[in-house]
Amino acid sequence: MTNFSELYERLKQEQVSLNNELRRLKAEEKSADEQREGSPFGKREEGASEAFEWEKRLALERRLTDALAEVEHALKKYEAGTYGICDLCGRPIEP
Repeated sequence: MTNFSELYERLKQEQVSLNNELRRLKAEEKSADEQREGSPFGKREEGASEAFEWEKRLALERRLTDALAEVEHALKKYEAGTYGICDLCGRPIEP
């Protein structure tokens, strides 16, 4: 039998962890933006490298945001008493 209260606590912990990681990532992005403000791009390679790092950071932020949305959806279902019920067909999900 599934212990839903234990699962709920794990989801809450994951929610906190994902929120912290997103905040850290945004703080790093802000810091990188502030460092770039004072100096124009000197070389094409530097611009390409910065663009690559920006794309990586954007992809990571998207993955974290998507994961957070899934966790929050699961928490809402738990709080509504519908956790373990399929959103599409309404049947119980086998553990």
